[in-house]
Amino acid sequence: MTVKMGIVGLPNVGKSTLFNALASGGAEAANFPFCTIEPNVGMVTVPDERLARLAEIYGSKECLYATLEFVDIAGLVKGASKGEGLGNQFLANIRMTDAIAQVVRCFDDENIVHVHGGIDPVGDVEVIETELGLRDLESVEKRLSKSSKLTKAAGNAAAVAKMEVALLTRVVERLNEGKPVRGMEFSDEEQAVMDELQLLTAKPVLYVANVAEEHAGSPEDSEHYQALAKLAAERGSEIVAVSAAIESEVAQLPVEDRAEFLETLGLEEPGLNRVIRSSYKLLGLQTYLTAGPKETRAWTIRVGAKGPEAAGVIHSDFEKHFIRAEVMRYDVLDELGSEAKVKAAGKLRVEGKEYVVEDGDVMNFLTSA
Repeated sequence: MTVKMGIVGLPNVGKSTLFNALASGGAEAANFPFCTIEPNVGMVTVPDERLARLAEIYGSKECLYATLEFVDIAGLVKGASKGEGLGNQFLANIRMTDAIAQVVRCFDDENIVHVHGGIDPVGDVEVIETELGLRDLESVEKRLSKSSKLTKAAGNAAAVAKMEVALLTRVVERLNEGKPVRGMEFSDEEQAVMDELQLLTAKPVLYVANVAEEHAGSPEDSEHYQALAKLAAERGSEIVAVSAAIESEVAQLPVEDRAEFLETLGLEEPGLNRVIRSSYKLLGLQTYLTAGPKETRAWTIRVGAKGPEAAGVIHSDFEKHFIRAEVMRYDVLDELGSEAKVKAAGKLRVEGKEYVVEDGDVMNFLTSA
């Protein structure tokens, strides 16, 4: 299951520095606009301490973590919806992602220019969301014009067109108010139309506050962060604070030295771990686990997935020929120390096709194939 998280923001906010730390990639980071032109893509592992414990219990030879795909997209500027900067290219790249991590500059540094001349996190967010909204408005009005002409068509086509006109009129009103499409409620029929449109402001958003190094452990001490956190709360969005500069340093250290370096800064873990976990949550994803002598593995599924769908992530035939699943809770297995003891305690469950998988389920599937 591959999902894409787009990293967006104004030029010079630390997007590419953050991406390099996330993916240990080679995205160029420099102090001028449009340094990133073609989007950089990197796969990152989702931190999960449970895998090491399961590997210990089962004597697994390797651990395979769940992954997320991050896409570093060129910086956006005011007027992008009209073609300014990299305009259309930026908007096309972001359209192909499932959600947005919006990196917002929350630090002062006279050596790093700000494209609009001053540090203003709320203003930066408004620039980006205004440009995305204007592009959405253009897309919706185009579809509305087409649907309006079909309302006088014969048969069911007219009924479908009338539904679309009512829906799209509502969306246009929302966008004209300067509000994003996300948060609106749609029927299943309406949602199918919205899925076709792939609107930019319909995508869920995570605000990533790039704070100064001294505020990495206490972002609430930063006035810039406070302003962004207030905006995130008003919009019902999550916010994560990181120092891209620190994360960049951590990424360059040997793995065995990272914990000590973070401890000297008063940090328990890399901020990127929080970015990854928050992105996973934002996308409505969760993890179930499989374990054995060969490997312990985390599998990505959507929240609410049932047993057959979860099995299908391993192989499509498993979903098609699903019979039942043996399920243990990770915390129970961790406490008791072996699958045999879980069975002896009556804690191993057998679940059928309607079972809704939970994060942390350790599963074994039985199929007819």
